[in-house]
This record gives sequence, structure tokens and C-alpha cells, in this order.
Amino acid sequence: MTRIIAGRHRGRRLQVPEGTDIRPTTDRMRERLFSMLAHARYPDMDGAHVADLFAGTGALGLEALSRGAAHATFAEQAPGSVACLKANIATLKEEGRTSILRADATRLPRATQACDVIFMDPPYRKGLVAPALAAVLSGCWLAEDGVIVVELAADDPTEFPIELDLVDDRRQGQQRIVFLKRCEG
Repeated sequence: MTRIIAGRHRGRRLQVPEGTDIRPTTDRMRERLFSMLAHARYPDMDGAHVADLFAGTGALGLEALSRGAAHATFAEQAPGSVACLKANIATLKEEGRTSILRADATRLPRATQACDVIFMDPPYRKGLVAPALAAVLSGCWLAEDGVIVVELAADDPTEFPIELDLVDDRRQGQQRIVFLKRCEG
């Protein structure tokens, strides 16, 4: 079971499709991630524009909306995941503050709105982080002071684009979360 941790939708359950294709971020990891985002060096969630790439159930973007984000854009291409995502958005009655791109997160179109926070939770060990980060940068998805939060396997060897600084790197069991911002200067 996946649920919203905090905010106006606290405790609400989210649908998760059957099978092993989807690996939603655990409630515990989401709680830790959002606690870290509350630090002053990251954008304020209240009124933020967020993107949830490789969205799956949409748990990260929906958690952000629950905690005060103004809008969430979800990028997902798998039909079963898109159907689940739409159902979760409808359950929370968040259709007016969301948009869904049926797109490969490694080939994003140009952004219509730069995002303060971008969540990426790609399938582990598939080499998708680097091309997705390149798509975010080339498509102007990241706001000037924005942050990209990437969840990946703890042992996933990943190189980050030179335009981004690694500002935090945390491990929890087999998971790793990295926080990236634009290089200063």
C-alpha cells in the first residue's frame, strides 16, 4: 500500500498497478526525502511547480501537491502506469493542478513552465538517469534555483552532467537519493 504522508491529503491511499513493473518510492523514503527538501537550501514547496519524471503512480508529485505545491507535471509512457496515475489524480481531485505528458523522460519536449523541484525515479540499473538529466537541461525544465531529486539503486554507477552540482547524496538500504542543483558561478 502506498499513501500520502503529510499535508492536505495525508493518509489517502494511492493505487499501485499489479506486477513488478512499478516500484513506488516507499512511504519511509518519501517522508525522508520531503524532510530533506524542507531545508532552506531548497525551494519552498509552498507554491512550487514540480515535475515527476518516470511518474508511475505519481506518489512523489502528489505528495508535493499535498504539501502545498501549486502544480505538478507527470511524465510517464507506460499505458498501465498512466491509467493508474490518472486514477490517483482523480481520487485526490487534483485534475486542475496537474498535467500528464505521455512521454519518455529521456526525450522530454521543451518545458512550458520551469520547475522548482524535479523528481526522477527511473527503473534501477537501466542507464536512464544521465539521458533524463540531459533532457531536463536541454528542455529548460529546471528553474534557476531549482533542485533535481533522483532516486536510484545504491550501487547504480551514475555520472551527472557538468552543469549540475551534487549537493546531497543519501543512502537507505538498497536505495540512494541524490540532490542536484545548477553549478554556481
